[in-house]
Amino acid sequence: MTRLTIIRPDDWHLHLRDGDHLRAVLPDTARRFARAIVMPNLKPPVATTRLALDYRKRILAALPAGMRFEPLMTLYLTDNTRPEEIAAARDSGAVHAVKYYPAGATTNSDSGVTDLAKCQRVLEAMEKHSMPLLVHGEVTDSDVDIFDRECVFIERVLSPLVRRQAGLKVVMEHITTREAAEFVAAAPPQVAATITAHHLLLNRNALFAGGMRPHHYCLPVVKREVHRQALVKAAVGGNHKFFLGTDSAPHARHTKETDCGCAGIYTAHAGIELYAEAFAAAGAIDRLEGFASVHGPRFYGLPVNGERITLVDEPAQVAADIAFGADRLVPFRSGATVGWRLA
Repeated sequence: MTRLTIIRPDDWHLHLRDGDHLRAVLPDTARRFARAIVMPNLKPPVATTRLALDYRKRILAALPAGMRFEPLMTLYLTDNTRPEEIAAARDSGAVHAVKYYPAGATTNSDSGVTDLAKCQRVLEAMEKHSMPLLVHGEVTDSDVDIFDRECVFIERVLSPLVRRQAGLKVVMEHITTREAAEFVAAAPPQVAATITAHHLLLNRNALFAGGMRPHHYCLPVVKREVHRQALVKAAVGGNHKFFLGTDSAPHARHTKETDCGCAGIYTAHAGIELYAEAFAAAGAIDRLEGFASVHGPRFYGLPVNGERITLVDEPAQVAADIAFGADRLVPFRSGATVGWRLA
């Protein structure tokens, strides 16, 4: 049996929802991660510092007694966000980034940005205040194939943005393609990327294995095997530009298993164990600590955590479904096993 002890990791891209749903899923994250960048795509969106601070209070109130966890808040960028809001966010000490959703790109993104040019003054304020821009990197044009949306976004939006604003810190979140990994690796130092466990473990065949698999549907969608291999190479390569972001996205079972199912995969129940499985399969388990616990804090200018966790190379059973307020949700690897477990 192999045991691996690492610095307690952080999750740099997480969906926690709100209310009863928040209370249901938060313990899974808090058991594993010391901190997490919390996504702002609630209804209504978390578009101001005041709303972000209120949401932070609700998260901390939902945290079970005895657990230590720090939510790192974000603002939802809209066409109407004002530069003054960025200064207020930085002064709060609790808001650590601004999230850019192209309008209509994913869950609860209807209030997202219709044209990034409308946000130029806000982007300049973010550069001034060292506030990172977190990017959902897909175009939403109906004439672009869904499997090409990330690559087209890099060409049309991200590459010009990085050239135009050399001092703006940018995280391309949940990258899914070889092209994205190559772009980030070659980009200036202020550009980084998060990679999910499910994009390291799945290719697009998983959507259709034995029939339609709605619980493997996420946005951006999983891609061809060549892209999965490129993501693994980027994750295990030791480059500090790549770090852990689960994009764990809980949805009630009935909202996934329907004729128009929601995008998102729930992985928080095995949020670090799934990465251990992917790194071990690549023969690079010794690189997990850097990816999970060091690279992210370095990019965000935060200290690494003082605590440590231990993982054991031993299969762990995953429940078929779990409570989600009054609903049920189906976790990743439902009814099967994950190759590692948290000691």
